[in-house]
Amino acid sequence: MKKKLTQFPIWIAYFFILLFCYAAISKIFDFENFQVQIAQSPLLSAYAGFVSYVVIIVELLIVLALIFTNTKRLGLYASLGIMVAFTVYIFLILNYSEFIPCSCGGILEKMGWTEHLIFNIICVLLAIAAIIILEKENETRLTHYSSIMISVIVLNIGIVSYLFFSSEQIIKKENNFTRRFMMHPILEQKSLQLSDSHYYFAGYDDKNIYLGNRKFPQTLLTIDTALTNKESMRGNLDNMKHPFRNLKLAVKAPYYYIYDGTVPVIFRSKLGNANARTISLHDAYFNQLIVLDSLRFALRTQSSETRQFVLADLNLNAGHKKLQLHPDILQKQIDGVFDIDGSFITDNIRSQLVYTYTYRNQFMVMDADMNVQRKMNTIDTVQFAKIESKRLADGNHKMNAPPLKVNLRSAVHKNLLFNQSDLMGKHESKKAWKEASIIDVYKTDKPEYAGSLYLFKKNNKSVSDFIVTDKYLYAIIDDKIIQYQFTKPIIKYFTSGEAENRSKE
Repeated sequence: MKKKLTQFPIWIAYFFILLFCYAAISKIFDFENFQVQIAQSPLLSAYAGFVSYVVIIVELLIVLALIFTNTKRLGLYASLGIMVAFTVYIFLILNYSEFIPCSCGGILEKMGWTEHLIFNIICVLLAIAAIIILEKENETRLTHYSSIMISVIVLNIGIVSYLFFSSEQIIKKENNFTRRFMMHPILEQKSLQLSDSHYYFAGYDDKNIYLGNRKFPQTLLTIDTALTNKESMRGNLDNMKHPFRNLKLAVKAPYYYIYDGTVPVIFRSKLGNANARTISLHDAYFNQLIVLDSLRFALRTQSSETRQFVLADLNLNAGHKKLQLHPDILQKQIDGVFDIDGSFITDNIRSQLVYTYTYRNQFMVMDADMNVQRKMNTIDTVQFAKIESKRLADGNHKMNAPPLKVNLRSAVHKNLLFNQSDLMGKHESKKAWKEASIIDVYKTDKPEYAGSLYLFKKNNKSVSDFIVTDKYLYAIIDDKIIQYQFTKPIIKYFTSGEAENRSKE
């Protein structure tokens, strides 16, 4: 037994040699991807420039220390330190971060984060056991090696914690703008329980609201506007052999559409008819779609020449020239992909299109022919997208650091844009931001900020989607759809817009 205990530190040293050798080499061979992954971490993004090199160098130095007898003891202490650092890192990421990056490489990248945490804890315990046995064999005093181990553990916990809490990449900084919150602009009226939390708004008309489901993409859920009745239908596609990756659903009465821009294919059927047939196949790849009429669509696609996002018009009645690109609408700042990312939405009442940038304070209002009528700004101060991206060897773009999001999602109705913001303004309550989503309201017919309102969380869940009608705002929060009635502060903007339009006519 004594002989086996003597051999234990040696076997643990071999284990760490294999572990760190494998980890370091896998990072070196896939260094570009490793550097991008580590830069996406909220803990390390601010320090990714040198950390990506330091981690590899430290792992290789530990391997060298473990190989030689004279430095094996130092190598075991260093192994303990780095495994404590990795363990604390994963704990903080899992419990305090919005981002779940990966920076290990190789086979460990296939582990789930909980399994990875358990694996690291086991490695820490093995390192401690090996050090204790080795120090006892060398007749080192308990107080001496215990104090060294505690110092190593505390030091690495402190370093990782400092990196985490000093990182500013995902902290919502206070911006130099002030919101004006309306006095009770909405009143919660009703709610309806949904079967799960995967629903999104696919469209609406005077009588009904239509929902799609991300988990069951062929499911169309019809709910009356009073939230009293609901009816579910599964669309049957005339061709299921396509390599679907992102099936979605949209409704513009009297039709519903099921589409996948990665195929690309668009199916159509009348509401109430479960059988949907193909109306477009391989006409244009796209990642966002708006139904303009039964055979005409507004798309966001990617240029095959520049690899940048562009808006386009797909007209299935136009013969050989079905697709018309509008490359000058979206304005590139950095890479033409992430920097011009945003939400492409429509107002069914006026047939106007609105594109709201995700990473900067601008939205554009267009007519149905994609003529830009107005470019306007949201009230925050981010005029230039604060993102870092890298084009990989395969031509794809990847985020190189956590971006600063400005706008999350939008809805437009008549002359008002309702925009969910992700930035805290001046003198705003941090408690309120934890308890609610903030919706800023803008006029689309002229540059005017109307005010802001709160959409409070339910069971600590935030709004995942919302739409706006004449009288109500409908929001999906977790597995419920909630109806909020507009009060005078919002209604007056709707009515003033209608009066202005009548006077122009």
